[in-house]
Amino acid sequence: MPRTNGAAARVQVYLSDPKIARALEREARAGHMPLSQAAGRAITRGLMGSPRADPEDRMLALDRSLRDHMKATGRDMQIVQELLIEVARAFFLRLPDALVDQDPTVQAAVEQRIERLLDATAARIVAGRTAREAERPAEPRSFDPD
Repeated sequence: MPRTNGAAARVQVYLSDPKIARALEREARAGHMPLSQAAGRAITRGLMGSPRADPEDRMLALDRSLRDHMKATGRDMQIVQELLIEVARAFFLRLPDALVDQDPTVQAAVEQRIERLLDATAARIVAGRTAREAERPAEPRSFDPD
C-alpha cells in the first residue's frame, strides 16, 4: 500500500502501449524534466477532468488553424455575397433602362427575383451541386462529355 501522508508517494507504472511511452518521453523532453515527473503531471491532468494541452499538441494547432481559416473564409464569402447581390440588383434595375424602372411594382419584382436567385443558390449549395449540375438530368451517366 502506498504512503499517503508523506510528501511524495512511490508508484510503479508499466506501460504496454509504445505510443503512450513515446508521448510521455516527448512530454518529458519538452518540459525539461525527468520521466517520472512528466508521468505525474500527465496523471494529474487526466484526473483533473479538463486537461491542458501540451504546447506541441498538433491537433490543437490544427483546430486553431482551421477555426481561423473558417472565420476568414466566412468573412470573405459574406463580402462576395454582398457584392454579388449589388451586381444583381444593378443588373435587374438597369437592363431595360426605362421610366418604368422607378415603378414600385417593378422594384418589388426585382427584389423578388433576387430572393428567388438567392434561394435557388442556397438550395444548390445545400444539395452539394453546382449550377451546371442542376441543369443536367438527374440520371447517372457512364461518362460526362464536358
